Amino acid sequence: MSIQNFEQNITPWQRWGVTITVMLVTIIEVLDITIVNVSLPQMMGQLGADSDQITWVLTAYIVSSAIVMPLTGFLVARFGRKRLLMTNIIGFLISSMLCGLSASLAQIVFFRTLQGIFGASLVPLSQYILGDVFEKKDRAKAMAIWGIGVMIAPVIGPTLGGYITSIMSWRWVFYINVPVCIVAFFLCVQFIQETPKKSMKVDWLGLVLMVVGIGCLQIFLDRGNTSDWFNSKLIVLLCIACVFALIAFVIRNFSRTDNVVNLRLLKNRNFMAATVMLTMFGIGMSVIAVMPIMLEHLMGYTAKMAGVFMAPRAILSALGMVFASVLAKRIDLRWSIFIGVVITAYSTYLMCQYNLQLSFAAMVWPTLFQGLGCGLFFVPLSTIALSSLSEADMAEGAGLFNFGRNIGMSIGISILSTLITRETQINWNRLAGHIYVSRDAFKHWLAVKQLIITSPHAIQKVAIEVAKQGSMIAFVDAYWFVTISFILMLPLILIMRKTRPQNKSVMMH
Repeated sequence: MSIQNFEQNITPWQRWGVTITVMLVTIIEVLDITIVNVSLPQMMGQLGADSDQITWVLTAYIVSSAIVMPLTGFLVARFGRKRLLMTNIIGFLISSMLCGLSASLAQIVFFRTLQGIFGASLVPLSQYILGDVFEKKDRAKAMAIWGIGVMIAPVIGPTLGGYITSIMSWRWVFYINVPVCIVAFFLCVQFIQETPKKSMKVDWLGLVLMVVGIGCLQIFLDRGNTSDWFNSKLIVLLCIACVFALIAFVIRNFSRTDNVVNLRLLKNRNFMAATVMLTMFGIGMSVIAVMPIMLEHLMGYTAKMAGVFMAPRAILSALGMVFASVLAKRIDLRWSIFIGVVITAYSTYLMCQYNLQLSFAAMVWPTLFQGLGCGLFFVPLSTIALSSLSEADMAEGAGLFNFGRNIGMSIGISILSTLITRETQINWNRLAGHIYVSRDAFKHWLAVKQLIITSPHAIQKVAIEVAKQGSMIAFVDAYWFVTISFILMLPLILIMRKTRPQNKSVMMH
């Protein structure tokens, strides 16, 4: 699909207007993934749902978004990028209002599905527009500014959601999207230029296979842990349907030319390596989703304190992106990616040393390295991925690239949730087996707590302490998994072709 570049003669002021526009729509989409999580308990009471049913509010958004995101390039070619962006903003606005007005679980799940459909293309479309508007020498700087929204929004989402829910209600978690969407819409009208529409054949069978494959994969990942994975017939059926549909889709995709998603872009070495790296990085960064659970359930932090804990990470991530854009003009982008991965791996290695006795300051220190590493990694990787594609393929490439990030996060959350759940039980049994009334260490612990073993209160205290210690060990195991996953990314850098500093040029192929 070839899309002509119409942005060669626009002024610097217009370019930064475009940047603000796409950054705004990126923030509202990424923020909406995490801001809803903390509002689920309040939704349960008002919508008459149990803890298992209410998670479909999250699943509906994730699944619909994952299905539509790879279609970004096709939709841009079919409708034009400005028209598509405006439609998505209005659709996201209306579906957000309807989510806030929902009176039943069925209603909010349906409207969250619509919200995911309209929000899916916002991030890749924004990245594509930036890549098209800015010349290669300025692309890293633009990606750094845009990337701040991508990296910060998931961090502040739970804190903002908790604050809004506590002072107003869960409905305002959706209503706050309305004014932001209105501003973004008028900025879009002012600054975004249109691209021509193209009539094209559509491989409808390929589209159905992709929808079934990705939809089943996302539900499989999202519901697997709560359904005890392959002990559930539904999970087994989802897995089988996912495997067969995706294999058939890939085979069909490489044998036809009328594909809605062009997987041949993955033959480009830089783009393929960057997309795989982002997917693996997404697996690792799923640690963001489980860390608030550790802070609140084990360390006793409030939701507000957990948000304060995560804030420095977001600040360092923004600084890392700015620094990465400066480095892009001086060194090979692969070195920045390497440094970012190493720093991020080191940060999660430091998290492997966490224990229940650590202070706030001691625990927040590793997250600073994590934020810095993420910033140094994300900007050059995005720049390499898009700069390795032709202008005609950039929209489609942005859709596939960001799909890799989303699917990586889904895989990571599933793995970490399962690991923490099962390791907590295993560790509880193991630790409990070492507790004997005659052991001096146990007697000392009882004395410090001013307890006697014959007291029911003492037994309860012991059980709680063992559970907390077992859970903390499980979180440490999860951080070890993340550390190893980051290290395993490093060989992929060797696949990438060398790039020149961007004040000179960035090699296209």
